Amino acid sequence: MDKYYMGVDVGSVSTNIVLMDKNNNIHYKKYLRTQGKPIEVLKKGIGEIEEEFGEVEILGVGCTGSGRYLASIIVGADIVKNEITAHAVAGLNFLPDVRTIIEIGGQDSKIIILRDGIVVDFAMNTVCAAGTGSFLDRQAIRLGIDINDFGELALKSKNSVRIAGRCAVFAESDMIHKQQLGHNQSDIARGLCDALVRNYLNNVGKGKEILGPILFQGGVAANAGIKRAFIEVLGEDIYVPDNYDVMGAIGAAMLAEKEVKKKGSTNFKGISVHNVDYKVNSFECNGCPNRCEVIEIRDDNKVLARYGDKCGKWANSIKNKDIKLA
Repeated sequence: MDKYYMGVDVGSVSTNIVLMDKNNNIHYKKYLRTQGKPIEVLKKGIGEIEEEFGEVEILGVGCTGSGRYLASIIVGADIVKNEITAHAVAGLNFLPDVRTIIEIGGQDSKIIILRDGIVVDFAMNTVCAAGTGSFLDRQAIRLGIDINDFGELALKSKNSVRIAGRCAVFAESDMIHKQQLGHNQSDIARGLCDALVRNYLNNVGKGKEILGPILFQGGVAANAGIKRAFIEVLGEDIYVPDNYDVMGAIGAAMLAEKEVKKKGSTNFKGISVHNVDYKVNSFECNGCPNRCEVIEIRDDNKVLARYGDKCGKWANSIKNKDIKLA
């Protein structure tokens, strides 16, 4: 029977799952749109593993991403880590002397500064769309081109058109203005790539010492136009890993391997978790003026977890034990 470590990265846009062997080789990776349904999508992804691999032994599971806590409850994770740690671990595995990691996804972006294999600084942007993949998706639709062709189109440009990139709304109106002036699509595509890179460096990268070697991770790393724009501005080579789109999940799997080897067993609930009917409810706690919204996850009549309360009153009430409902 094949044996793997599983990495799960649940974000607001995508849910990524990888299976990695003990030599850090990736045997399976899945990119799924989260679509506001993280439990359903996670179950679907694990169900597809069973369909493709049949009998498989999962030696350990790690979870990361904004939905990491929820995912850990569903699958029975051995370790739960934030995205910065997971991306750094995966990046160091690909390029041990990396000193800067640029990560741009669909809805957020981040920068990780490393020195001698240790994270010394980082920053994240979850507010402005102009520095994320969704910005390019939207402009590609307006230009009438496939987002997969966007980068190659930008590479054909001989003259970049400067487009205001400080704000997604202003950038879009400026792009429309440039279209009306008669600029060709390749020049506009290049201008949009340059605008995204400027926005990223002026916000996420502001005040950071960006030194090479530089890794470019996240879904936007597939865009050759963005990669060229970074190279031109930073004056450094940019390395894109083979599995640039699932580096968070890879880092989670590597962390799981380390954790399981230390403790000697896994908490994984089994591939059959995709058949379990999980229910998610919420209620407002009136125990204090905070009035926290508490999220509750149930499996049939059993409460698996509660979270969202600032004081831990509800979360701690079922820690390390099951509670049966009346």
